[in-house]
Amino acid sequence: MMYWIIFGVFALASYLVQQRLKSKFERYSKIAIPNGMTGKDIAEKMLRDNGINDVKVTSTEGYLTDHYNPATKTVNLSEGVYYSNSVAAAAVAAHECGHAVQHANSYAFLKMRSALVPAVSFASTWVQWVILAGVVLINVFPQLLLIGIVLFAMTTLFSIVTLPVEVNASSRALAWLNSAGVTNVDTHDQAKDALKSAAYTYFIAAIGSLATLVYYIFIYLGRRD
Repeated sequence: MMYWIIFGVFALASYLVQQRLKSKFERYSKIAIPNGMTGKDIAEKMLRDNGINDVKVTSTEGYLTDHYNPATKTVNLSEGVYYSNSVAAAAVAAHECGHAVQHANSYAFLKMRSALVPAVSFASTWVQWVILAGVVLINVFPQLLLIGIVLFAMTTLFSIVTLPVEVNASSRALAWLNSAGVTNVDTHDQAKDALKSAAYTYFIAAIGSLATLVYYIFIYLGRRD
């Protein structure tokens, strides 16, 4: 029952935050930035201004599918950002380029997150099955749940490490948008608001993962010997 309460609380919080993010993105997608630059233009300029010449800006399908791929050195912008000259597009494009700047500067938390990817990929594939079996067999084979907890801890660590990576990328984006004159007084605050809403999604994910991890640990510690 406790698991479902935790799951329900954070699922609801995640839904509300996602809806808030979607609402703000739609609102700021209708407000143009003063100089009329598209997301593509902004991304390319931010990369140039930071002396990065080996990263390509591309368009990708989907809604809010924007991301930076350090393996291929590409800033991938959704079509709604790539071709748009809105405040939302400027914020998202600059944020993703913030990750490229992190990569170029060997930002510690980004390096840590990248190093965790193989382990987290493996853990994400098996963790729920191992934990389920571990809970069922808790009094027969408690070590199985412990293995599941270790796997889940990897995904939790990834969520926690992601927080400073995303916050730092947004800080770099906002600082550049201001210094480069891409946003003015009004649109800068709007870009900041959009990125703050996006950051909340990572915060909720991290806290929810940590709470679930603690719950599994309590189950393991409270088993009957």
